[in-house]
Amino acid sequence: MADATRQLAVLFADVSGSTTLYEKLGDRAALAAVESVLDILKRAVAGNRGRVVKTIGDEVMAVFETADAAFQAAVDMQTRTDELAAIGEVKLGIRIGFHAGPVLEERGDVFGDAVNTAARMAGLAKSGQIITSGPTVDALSPLLRDTTRDLDALPVKGKHDEIRVSEVLWQDGGETTMMAPRGSALAPAQVVLRLEHGGRVLRMEPGGKSTFVFGRDPGNDVVIADKMASRVHGRIERRRDRFYYVDLSTNGTYVTNEGDSELVIKRDQIMLRSRGRMSFGHSSADAEAEVVAFFLE
Repeated sequence: MADATRQLAVLFADVSGSTTLYEKLGDRAALAAVESVLDILKRAVAGNRGRVVKTIGDEVMAVFETADAAFQAAVDMQTRTDELAAIGEVKLGIRIGFHAGPVLEERGDVFGDAVNTAARMAGLAKSGQIITSGPTVDALSPLLRDTTRDLDALPVKGKHDEIRVSEVLWQDGGETTMMAPRGSALAPAQVVLRLEHGGRVLRMEPGGKSTFVFGRDPGNDVVIADKMASRVHGRIERRRDRFYYVDLSTNGTYVTNEGDSELVIKRDQIMLRSRGRMSFGHSSADAEAEVVAFFLE
């Protein structure tokens, strides 16, 4: 029996370049390379509290509770895939589309206009691009909304009116021609990360230090005395106008972005949003936990 209709963000991510890879490397090596990309996509879904609905060939379909979560997963997917080296002179990429709206869930699958619209967004994307709909942009939090730009208004099958189409500006130097820029979205944001720990304040500013390392070792930027922390526990990296925490530890890092539940990150990474906190090896709710608070300004 079908569940009731509910609001979800639906995302499609498709690996591009795989056909050429199969031709150059043969089936076995190419399949292994494509599966490594699919694993990146699935990890990004899990890291942003989403659910993989299904994998169809070189494509992953996933759902998220919010448009923000789908946005962050899409950026994680592109960032991690972009860091992969070329294989046999072929650089694999991904194209992503997502849309938030009402869906019908049945036996683990999802159906409805939101699914069709998300698939349409993915079909419009080029390799290395994230495309979403205007209504989805409107549902994003202000910080994320300001890193999109309007492209065009296009007809979508099954809808009477055209739908606004936007691009997520996850990297500098996009080649897509914009139709109606969204305020300051075209200029790189001068975002500053502020950390507070034990009465000490650190700031990661544009043009300055781009990595902060955490752990018990006295040589780290932020020394964590907690016995559950590793000597080199993790690091925060600035990537353009975004900040990522990368865990390197044995016991994991507990990260809370404001408004979300606490997540355990272990040998993985997560994008830091407007503000939140992290603890090392155990939950920040534990009385003995050493907590670092972070703020994006």
